[in-house]
Amino acid sequence: MGILNVTPDSFSGDGLDGRPEEALARAKEMVAQGADILDIGGESTRPRAASVSVEEELRRVIPVLKQVAKEISIPISIDTYKLEVARQALDCGASIINDVWGLKEDIKLAALAAERRAPIILMHNQKGAIYTNMMAEVLDSLRWSVARAREAGVSPENIVIDPGIGFGKTVEHNLEIIRRLDEFLVLGYPLLLGTSRKSTIGKILDLPPDQRLEGTAATVAIGIAKGADVVRVHDVGPMMRVVRMSDAIVRGRR
Repeated sequence: MGILNVTPDSFSGDGLDGRPEEALARAKEMVAQGADILDIGGESTRPRAASVSVEEELRRVIPVLKQVAKEISIPISIDTYKLEVARQALDCGASIINDVWGLKEDIKLAALAAERRAPIILMHNQKGAIYTNMMAEVLDSLRWSVARAREAGVSPENIVIDPGIGFGKTVEHNLEIIRRLDEFLVLGYPLLLGTSRKSTIGKILDLPPDQRLEGTAATVAIGIAKGADVVRVHDVGPMMRVVRMSDAIVRGRR
């Protein structure tokens, strides 16, 4: 999954708000490099980022989405937790909803996904990083999200789970989740891992976002070995090589 940020304040410095032609060129580049899914987002989810209105998020996302949907053939995911943004994005060519709050901000996203028969990615997120038993609590939260989606009529084959690296977690929590990622397979759904350029890598390696390629590669390779089915990345070309090599070892060359 290639990341296309159309924000002015992306933590990784790759935001393309107000530059639709550059966004389209970037989307085409990621497709050429082997991306299977394109994830478009109009609100930064970095820590302490200011939230934006529905109107502003639509202003950022919809023009780019319309243009990209005309010119690329891979599925497009809309990275939003807002119902109206998801609805209009699906109308304009997106086919997947990527909800970083796992239905906790707006449970009606589940009904929209069911109505449109759209896959939905349910991520664990919480305010603050205090846990009694982190892994058990993240698993329970994801079970809650999945249950709400199923109750709304989302087909099981249209559910993907994401443990939420970097969201409501310390560096130690993030490392533990990657180390124990295979424990999420008990839920029985495809597993997405989003570690690309995250602050955990920066804190361990003492590097800025644009120098975290090798650290990201390590997390992607280990994540695949531990059962990840989708990896969400900024640097599609290099990470595709990591994915292909990891898959050859873990899942067989074919």
